[in-house]
Amino acid sequence: MKMNYTVLGTNDMTAAVQFYDTLFEQIELNKMPTDRMTLWLWGDFAFAVAIPFNEQPATNGNGTMIGFTFDSVEEVERIYYKALELGGTSEGELKQRGPYFSAYVRDLDKNKLCFGCVTEA
Repeated sequence: MKMNYTVLGTNDMTAAVQFYDTLFEQIELNKMPTDRMTLWLWGDFAFAVAIPFNEQPATNGNGTMIGFTFDSVEEVERIYYKALELGGTSEGELKQRGPYFSAYVRDLDKNKLCFGCVTEA
């Protein structure tokens, strides 16, 4: 089994798309906007932000987190600082956590993201 896609709700599609476009600008992704959702595609996985289908306000889940894996500590550091520069907030500084070097941020809608890489076998 493998993950197919991840969708985060947003209350401001324009701001969310600008945040993720800039956050992902150095990563080769295919972007696909639709009427209520914008997807960033790579390989057989998709990440998206969307206006909730039920038209109720988007909320972030308590305990919900999306993890992004990178190839190096430098990439984790770069994307963490880029997220903060774009208005995201830190939820856990850059540091080694077991076999992972990682950091945590919240996006503009307060969705929790983890950026990490494996540094120990």
